[in-house]
Amino acid sequence: MNFLTLENVSKTYGEKVLFDKIDLQVNKGQKIALVAKNGSGKSTLLRVIAGQEAAEGETASLLLRRDIKVGFLNQDPEFYEGHTVLEAVLESDNPLIQAVKVYEEALLFPEKTEAMQKAAAQMDDLKAWDMDAKIKEVLYKLNITNFDQPIRNLSGGQKKRLALAKMVIDEPEFLILDEPTNHLDLDMIEWLEEYLRQPNLTLFMVTHDRYFLERVCNQIIELDRGKLYRYSGNYSDFLEKKAARMDNESSDLEKARKLYKKELDWVNRSPMARTTKAKSRVDAFYDLKDKISNKRIEGEIQIDIKGQRLGKKILELHNVSKRYGELNLVEGFSYKFRKKERVGIVGPNGVGKTTFLKMLTKAVRTDTGKVIIGENTVFGYYTQAGIEMREDKRVIDVIQDIAEYIPMEKGQKLTAPQLLERFLFNRKQQQVYVSQLSGGERRRLFLLTILMQNPNFLILDEPTNDLDIMTLNILEDFLLGFPGCIIIVTHDRYFMDKIVEHLFVFEGNGKIKDFNGDYTLFRQYQKEQGREKRLEEKHTQQKQKQNTPNTEGPKLTYEQRKQMNRLEKEINKLEERKEQITEEFNQTGLSPQQIEELSKELSEVKEKIEEKELLWMELAELA
Repeated sequence: MNFLTLENVSKTYGEKVLFDKIDLQVNKGQKIALVAKNGSGKSTLLRVIAGQEAAEGETASLLLRRDIKVGFLNQDPEFYEGHTVLEAVLESDNPLIQAVKVYEEALLFPEKTEAMQKAAAQMDDLKAWDMDAKIKEVLYKLNITNFDQPIRNLSGGQKKRLALAKMVIDEPEFLILDEPTNHLDLDMIEWLEEYLRQPNLTLFMVTHDRYFLERVCNQIIELDRGKLYRYSGNYSDFLEKKAARMDNESSDLEKARKLYKKELDWVNRSPMARTTKAKSRVDAFYDLKDKISNKRIEGEIQIDIKGQRLGKKILELHNVSKRYGELNLVEGFSYKFRKKERVGIVGPNGVGKTTFLKMLTKAVRTDTGKVIIGENTVFGYYTQAGIEMREDKRVIDVIQDIAEYIPMEKGQKLTAPQLLERFLFNRKQQQVYVSQLSGGERRRLFLLTILMQNPNFLILDEPTNDLDIMTLNILEDFLLGFPGCIIIVTHDRYFMDKIVEHLFVFEGNGKIKDFNGDYTLFRQYQKEQGREKRLEEKHTQQKQKQNTPNTEGPKLTYEQRKQMNRLEKEINKLEERKEQITEEFNQTGLSPQQIEELSKELSEVKEKIEEKELLWMELAELA
């Protein structure tokens, strides 16, 4: 079943062509990610698909299936400022959510018993009690706990999480998502990943989260120089197939260059009066010239800025503590940093990670203990908010305000324009005003302002937000070779796994644990610990049961015990089939009919599991 069809759609801003006569189809069950460099038009294409911007082109057409529910998560969602959090979530045309809204309003006036009874009856009729529970569950999952908080008091990150919660609660069939993992902590991201893997959901999203691309997506589309390139499979398949495409393009480009040179010689030697045959050859020459002009080897950020040497004493924390009122963020933490350390920081939002980073640089004072910074230690602090850059300043002015040139390795110097070129700001883009930059381009410019100060201790607080995959890869390579120390707070699990050697785990109530390993190892450790805890609790319960004398005798008959055993076997078989169906969904090349059949079977299997588990639980209670 086709959900979306785009044909001959274009979009330009001034002289800049974002995409040119592109075609796109999205079918039911597909999970598609759009990847491209910053400023290429990813968010614009999503807004066109969602109907928030008009498609350009004389023959352009956009067909979106009318009988499906669509959810769009914008990068900067907007809400009515006068609403509370709960009012914003309940603003929906979904009948179940409408019933919950009426019930919540009735709760505000308990003295109006007739209205309360009517609202409760409607909840019963529509079976909306599960929706009420789901709304609360999803909001708590995304750390939205103050339902009465006015929208006007929410931060940008809180609004993004609220918009995501509202969309999940509304249960759309087709989700259009622009950077859904921004402003989520790692637990939230893993929860969202599980939700989006549901086979009945169809996705078209922009994300730089490479674990999302690997585990969720079954097709990746690249927007490159205004054209779309399709790759079936996940992120690993994309890397392999893109490498093959680039090899083919390089080969074709070399052939075209040789032919271009040959044709250039011919055009230079040919007489002014040409035959029709000769004229067609000249036209072909100019077509070839345009082809070569448009083809280019992809630019890459070059980061080889000289770092200052670290001294023997780098950074030491001696029994430091910090609290704000009842909120205990850090308690009695001590650590001495060594050369070339790469530390990741993990923990839920609001647990004190950013405050801890500010304590390291003495931007925030400790309540107790000491922070000792080495004489040669130079911090480069990349903050979540970035630096305030004047909108009416040109890119080149932002850099020249810091320095006209910077020292490089081997005694060389680099001017500000040359440095900007290495960060993919060509001479024309250097004259662009900050107000015209995309979010990713601003992040790249901010990163450059940090690195050009030649730090030897990098503190990176969410450095991956809004950066494209190409930039992330180059940044990772630079950090792996960086001679100084690095501390990273990031929700990008792939980025963290690639860079860090150990973690500071913020467990809450001021406790910080030093874990030796990357994030994936830490999650495996957590799951193993949880499994061992559950086994230990089960063992304790069984021991208590054995030690408790049974004065009432067995409550289950022989036939009931047989039924319990039979149900356990049936549930196990159904769980195995559920896993098989989920695996089949990950296969590429499934037809819409196959997807529909698998979705139907999966729903039936889930219903049977739920039914048999309820029967088993009833018997277990008797036992």
